[in-house]
Amino acid sequence: MNKPVLEEKIDSDVYDEDGVVNAKVRSFNNIFSKIVSIVAISMSIFHLYTAVFGVFESILQRSAHLGFALILVFAIYKPLKRVSHQDHKIPIYDWILILLSIGCYLYFILNANEISSRMSYVMPLTNIEVGIGIVAGLLLIEATRRVIGNVLVVIIAVFLTYGFFGHFLTGTLSHKEFSLMWIIDHLFYTTTGVFSTPLGVSSTFIFIFILFGKFLEVSGAGKFFIDLSVAGMGKYRGGPAKTAILASTALGTISGSAVANTVTTGAFTIPLMKKTGYKKEFAGAVEAVASTGGQIMPPIMGASAFIIASYLGIPYTDVAIAAIIPALLFYLCLYIQVDLRAVKTGLVGVPKDKLPNFWNVFKKGFLYFVPLIVIVFLLVGGSSPMKAGLYSIVATIVIAILTSYEKINIRKIISALDLGARASLETAIACAASGLIIGMIGLTGIGLKFSSLIIQISGGVLFITLILTMITSIVLGMGLPTVAAYIVQVPLTIPALIELGVSPIAAHLFIFYFAAVSAITPPVALAAFAAAGLAGSDPMRTGIAALKLGIAAFVVPFFFVYGEQLLFIGDPVSILIAIITAIIGIVSMACAVEGWLIKRCSIIERLILVASAITLVMPGITTDIIGVTILGLMYAYQKSFNRKKELAIE
Repeated sequence: MNKPVLEEKIDSDVYDEDGVVNAKVRSFNNIFSKIVSIVAISMSIFHLYTAVFGVFESILQRSAHLGFALILVFAIYKPLKRVSHQDHKIPIYDWILILLSIGCYLYFILNANEISSRMSYVMPLTNIEVGIGIVAGLLLIEATRRVIGNVLVVIIAVFLTYGFFGHFLTGTLSHKEFSLMWIIDHLFYTTTGVFSTPLGVSSTFIFIFILFGKFLEVSGAGKFFIDLSVAGMGKYRGGPAKTAILASTALGTISGSAVANTVTTGAFTIPLMKKTGYKKEFAGAVEAVASTGGQIMPPIMGASAFIIASYLGIPYTDVAIAAIIPALLFYLCLYIQVDLRAVKTGLVGVPKDKLPNFWNVFKKGFLYFVPLIVIVFLLVGGSSPMKAGLYSIVATIVIAILTSYEKINIRKIISALDLGARASLETAIACAASGLIIGMIGLTGIGLKFSSLIIQISGGVLFITLILTMITSIVLGMGLPTVAAYIVQVPLTIPALIELGVSPIAAHLFIFYFAAVSAITPPVALAAFAAAGLAGSDPMRTGIAALKLGIAAFVVPFFFVYGEQLLFIGDPVSILIAIITAIIGIVSMACAVEGWLIKRCSIIERLILVASAITLVMPGITTDIIGVTILGLMYAYQKSFNRKKELAIE
């Protein structure tokens, strides 16, 4: 991949499904590398400026953000993977696209105030304004094809076609006729299309937190968290796998990319797991699942929590707090399965003499916890996410100067600015492209119609509606980044869930969780496939193993929809009871999947454990008692069986 100006290592943010450097990007090693890095650094400086002095008017802020992103995309990303003869330079056709991007989005920047104050749909656009909107849209779609892939482009094409020709349909799906000018006006000259909330969040909160993640990387924080995880967990049975869980959780919540996190931490943890006796498919699956869970783990949640908060109109901290218990349940299930697998296969930890000393590692790098504490403290204290991210970047630089773990210098600071902008491209393009879909959904009113259709198909039964929504989320997530898959669904499925009595925050988290776990759901499980590339395992077998390990992600969302106490909604006693029963249910589910409680479980015993987990998911004291009783009886039965076996041996 192209190298930043002052950094000689390959950036790990863009990988293909095999876990190797993405073939879609150019590999610059000359003047073009410096040009691209200057643009990327300028993009980061622009966002830091707005973080310090305040964001600009919506159209200006968002169009500048998208303009920078388009320039970098057409410079870095090749039109086709197989185009290799121009890997080391920017071809003339991409220079043309870059100049068109500058022209179009510079127009939006220079005329932002006039665009914001005009009466949309009343004051007609000029032919020039319509032309600029058409070109801007085509540029965005081409950038989407290069960065995100054909799936999102096809979805955009479907919604645009529906907007232009849907009035020819009959029945429920029909809508009024819209002219080209009206559609362009809605998509590009208001904040309800391309420049809507998702791009607004990307141009403010998300960019700053991505940049913060890059500063952590270059400062040595990533290496510290991995070393600390190895030193702390390596000695226990299944230690390398538990190390992968801790390290990937810490890095995944910052990076927000399941695939990038998999190949970053997996390069170390997967070989270590294989070396200590784990099968290669299982080793790859553990890393993929742990990395995917980082997207749902507070406090940062890969910055996706900011988009959820913006849609809900609530503080970010409310979203982060609500997500704590579900995320911990997810990782508890993964941890138990890893531990049970170690018991089943007789694995032991790494000898102490081969591990770094925990306290030595901690003393050298404990200050790296300060930036994370700063984020939490500022957000809880009411500061804006942009300010929290900005001060955390400053804290990271100061800590890197003070700590002896790994020193930072001006070269690394510039490199972080460069890498941060590059890492933001996928999110920026996904959010802008999703705006085309959101705009058409709002203009045609198809969102409410789609929600009504879901309710009709489900017969108004909440559980069936949840299943349909889950399937939609996973399918969309297989072809789209998590953020894009979530955004597309907000106007389509959220209204149906809310109409059936699901609280708004539970509804949003439900679709977000399933969009995230699509990364470990075959047949298209990108995080699992990336891990398979590192493990040298069969991608589909690794995907199936990841699906089993991530089973909690398919259960927990139903937990908090039916028992919103898990989102800290309700009185303290009911919240405590819900947490306890959920933990027991997750333990039962983990044992069922691994087929081990005290001893190996038969098929019948595993089904009984699943029944225990399901009854604990269902709300109500009666079902909770039944679930706990089933698990208790199963434990007593296996313990009694083991006791009889011991007596027979004696």
